[in-house]
Amino acid sequence: MDNKPNTISDFYFFKIGPLWNNFKTQHFSFWMICFYLIFEFVRPQSIFPVLDFLPWAQVFLIGSLVGAFVDPSVKHVHSMANVYVTFFSLIIIISVFTAFYPEASKKYFMFFFGWIVIYFLITRIVNTRERFYIFLLIYIFAAGKIALGTTRVWAFRGFSFTSWGLTGPKGFFQNSGELSILMIMLFPLAFYLYQHFKDKVSKWERLLLLAFWICPVLTVLGASSRGAQLALFIQMIVMFRKSVFRIKPLIGIVILVIGLIYLMPEEQKERFRSSGDDKTSQQRFLYWENGWEMMKDHPLTGVGFFNFVPYFNQHYPEDALYGRAELPHNIFIQVGTDAGFPGLVFFLLIISYCLITALKMTRNSYTLDVARPIAAGLGMGVFGYAMAGQFVTVAYYPFLWVHLGFIVSFSSILNSSKNK
Repeated sequence: MDNKPNTISDFYFFKIGPLWNNFKTQHFSFWMICFYLIFEFVRPQSIFPVLDFLPWAQVFLIGSLVGAFVDPSVKHVHSMANVYVTFFSLIIIISVFTAFYPEASKKYFMFFFGWIVIYFLITRIVNTRERFYIFLLIYIFAAGKIALGTTRVWAFRGFSFTSWGLTGPKGFFQNSGELSILMIMLFPLAFYLYQHFKDKVSKWERLLLLAFWICPVLTVLGASSRGAQLALFIQMIVMFRKSVFRIKPLIGIVILVIGLIYLMPEEQKERFRSSGDDKTSQQRFLYWENGWEMMKDHPLTGVGFFNFVPYFNQHYPEDALYGRAELPHNIFIQVGTDAGFPGLVFFLLIISYCLITALKMTRNSYTLDVARPIAAGLGMGVFGYAMAGQFVTVAYYPFLWVHLGFIVSFSSILNSSKNK
């Protein structure tokens, strides 16, 4: 009998036997961070209330932290991203202590720093090709499961419009805007993997990958988030920019666009036609305008971490069109008002690192044949996040930080393999 251990090439795309055989031989730390990802994204404890007797995500996160100290394979990963994240974290800490309303800052303190812990755990524990591919598959299936469920809801609703759009599981993706961003980050990753594997895997695997990129697009359409739909449109332009010069891909793009326009509810089209004039748009313009003024008035440390709302209510009460202010609906205004221009600079450096590193990985030659589609998907996901982030307040949500962990981990693994 051949007892040779499975390698990543044995996993493509989703070979359950080799994947499970490899997973069960991994260290406790890797099991814990995988279970963390499942319970944070899929949230089975919300689907099956009988499981909801422990804070599972936190339990598995602590388990992976403990496991990282005893896992002999865990080691420091050298990356400029670590420098950017460290300085950004220090600036956030300073903004907490210099905040106008420190009680608000302290209340949300761990809302951000939990992701820093997760980022460093991903980059250290997910440190081999096999671990990375398994971890990435869990992410794809977790997000894909949500996409399939929300698409089914919209289809059973007759692809009709509702003011609340579509909602995900309780947690970070329950709101339609945040749900849409998850879909925007899944779509390019699944699409590029589909393009790579469509002629190399079985029919059911091909159909699964097809569903994992089509359903996110449909979910964004049904979620009724104008910002996310605009971001998806820009993302598609960038992804398919070269295909417009080839007849066959161009026909496919035209059919896709016509289909999406046809499926978009008339009420949503009317919302686009009224953009800029409706009360929602006017309120966001006021958030951005006054947020920029806050940044100019307090350039070094901002008004304080999570202080936008109380500061706005105190200093611009006449501009709160709905009675009281909400968060600024823009990731750059959010970070700039939270931590001043220094914080914004490092936040931009983190996003730039993701985009540049992903682009470099797509242009380098590696022995791992799936490296380019994965890198392209991860990078395009961060690009979509940055576009959608102009309309929602998600700087401290999992989107950027988990993808940053993926990109740093993948880059380190590929470079280590190349240097051997």
